[in-house]
Amino acid sequence: MSKLKIAIQKSGRLYEDSLQLLKDCGIFVNNGKDQLKVSVENFPMEIMYLRNSDIPQYLEDGVVDVAIVGENLLVEKQKNIEIIQKLGFSKCRVSLAIPKDVVSDDINYFQGKKIATSYPNTLKNFLQKNNVSADIHIISGSVEIAPNIGLADGICDIVSSGSTLFKNGLRETVTLLKSEAVLAKTSQLTEEKGIILEKFLFRIQAVLRAKNSKYILMNVPNEKISEISNVLPVLKSPTVIPLAEKNWSSIHSVIDEERFWEVIDELKEKGAQDILIIPIDKMVI
Repeated sequence: MSKLKIAIQKSGRLYEDSLQLLKDCGIFVNNGKDQLKVSVENFPMEIMYLRNSDIPQYLEDGVVDVAIVGENLLVEKQKNIEIIQKLGFSKCRVSLAIPKDVVSDDINYFQGKKIATSYPNTLKNFLQKNNVSADIHIISGSVEIAPNIGLADGICDIVSSGSTLFKNGLRETVTLLKSEAVLAKTSQLTEEKGIILEKFLFRIQAVLRAKNSKYILMNVPNEKISEISNVLPVLKSPTVIPLAEKNWSSIHSVIDEERFWEVIDELKEKGAQDILIIPIDKMVI
């Protein structure tokens, strides 16, 4: 039987989160950080630990079938690769930054200036779209020190919290790209491996739904059941269980994490009481 070959970073910010996602999907991996390739016992999958910058080429060439990789890297490498699922972790931005004593936030500040970056393709395309001509200096690492040593007037780099910029006397001005970890696949996937991928993707989506949702229980007056049910749109229909107390019922449903407090406030206003919130491990729809 074929095995789905998946690439993940052998080190770096995506490594731990990628392994955790596999674990949440019921795919248990032996510690293989010092190996190039590791087989999975309970799922038809092989894991390849690769350098982050090599993953897009491996995908395009069909050496690996899928990969967990930063969206920003795929945009930069400009390969023929399809993103099939955003994963919600390792969120960051590719942004322009300048010395904090520079007042202007306008993109035209960079007209005729020097910009240091490890994302030359992303930067070049952005500058062209905005009709800005600048001198791009390609640096493989520690881009944030470039203005301090007189190499550049600003930088274009990946930004998460912004603490690294702050430590180096820089501030973020313009965001070129918002990025997160994604599951991407090669264009050379066979039909048999495509079936395995669908099973894997099904598990991933069940995990992601659970992380973005909360199970909710509450007691409500019977005359409020219909009104309160309309506030709970995640599932097809909430579960309604009569209570021992006359004219009262318990409603069970699911709410989105993003609208959590908004929904809770609305439920209370409509008469819900004794509201309990429970985390969800997996959510299959």
